[in-house]
Amino acid sequence: MSDSKVPDLLQGALKFGIKPGLERITNLMNLLGNPQDSFKSVHIAGTNGKGSVATFISSVMAANDMKVGVFTSPYLERFTERIRILDGKKGLMDFIADDSTGEISQADLDKYSGMVKKAREKMVSEGLCDEPTEFELITAICFLYFADMKVDVAVLEVGLGGRLDSTNVIKDPMVTVVTAMGLDHTGVLGNTISEITAEKAGIFKEGSPAVCFDPDFMILPEEMKGDVRSTLISKASEKNIDITFAGNKDSFNSARFTMDGMMEFTYDGITYKTALNGRHQIGNAVTSIEACRKCGIPEDAIKEGIALARWKSRAEILSIEPTIIIDGGHNPQGAQSLGETMNEMLGGSLRGKPVRLLMGVMADKDVSGILEAYKACGLNIRSAVTVMPDNPRSEPADVLAQKINYVYNISDDLTACQNALEGTKLAYEKTVKDGYVLLATGSLYLTGQIRATLKGLIECTTI
Repeated sequence: MSDSKVPDLLQGALKFGIKPGLERITNLMNLLGNPQDSFKSVHIAGTNGKGSVATFISSVMAANDMKVGVFTSPYLERFTERIRILDGKKGLMDFIADDSTGEISQADLDKYSGMVKKAREKMVSEGLCDEPTEFELITAICFLYFADMKVDVAVLEVGLGGRLDSTNVIKDPMVTVVTAMGLDHTGVLGNTISEITAEKAGIFKEGSPAVCFDPDFMILPEEMKGDVRSTLISKASEKNIDITFAGNKDSFNSARFTMDGMMEFTYDGITYKTALNGRHQIGNAVTSIEACRKCGIPEDAIKEGIALARWKSRAEILSIEPTIIIDGGHNPQGAQSLGETMNEMLGGSLRGKPVRLLMGVMADKDVSGILEAYKACGLNIRSAVTVMPDNPRSEPADVLAQKINYVYNISDDLTACQNALEGTKLAYEKTVKDGYVLLATGSLYLTGQIRATLKGLIECTTI
């Protein structure tokens, strides 16, 4: 994921790291005239599924012919992906045809970076507070841009946590959404699932309804599911707001994977279709459906938007013959969901087929948990190429290879390749020869770096 076009303002702020708190963003937005107050918003927090829910909701609203701003992180292939506008249904269709459509232009990114830079310098020189973080600065750029573009609604994904995240400077969202929970960023958010859930639920606002992924369907121990539910109910009660838990057994049990790489499911007697594969995506879709209903979106637009939603590197099928799947899952819950999904993809035709991993991870991730989750799902992993994503936190490829071999004992077809693009080409060449399913996974940093390369290799082979 090249950052060659990231403005100097943002690159220079990376050294300030993660500093939760609203003081800096509040002062910064005051100096910029509080542009975030000029548009409606939908606010999304959670551990897993934030990006998918943001995609579903923004797609639905665009299908309803609204001008929708979308703010997500991290980016995969281009920094400008993080700030996007889907201008009605036409804009949505253009995005499906070309996923660079609607991104903030480099000229606008530089323009609004300049405006934020001046406000930052004034804020710091006058001693209002200390230096803002990179995420706070990009949030300010996003709010300025969406205000000037006069979006009808902005769909905002929390960066980290919720209560003290810079996006939480917004007021009166149309709806707040909490997706599936897990034990993430414990050093910042808390050591228990209840503490982490409370931080995520910190986006709840008085007067704004809340919709939450039903804890019964989260990949958590039973006692944690109860803790999540009780914490969410308590936080909603503190704000005196309604809370809706989205999901039911019938909707999950109705899922049917079709041979065209889509998935059908039924909810409230209505059959929906989605290109975002996996039973866990039903929970994300149903959460999004309920959120859009709270916003008054008509059912025909909801159904169409769910079907048109597209989200890169989430159980994404790049090729059917040979089968190549790319997924940015980076924790055991995501690995379990992916493994279960692969067993049912393409009408179940992948179940039991030999799988080659093309894998790169961050060193602070639970690699053993991820690999054991794949094994528990019955993925027939027979080969692996390990690589290092272009990130200083990456696990060395040879260390990752050792961990894979410990779980799967595949030393006869296991290659460690430090360079991600070289490893991608090697894995693809092997797959073309032996017909294994190629699964590229382990980190969004990896999938963002190699997705274009894989697509290019596939196109050259099929021409």
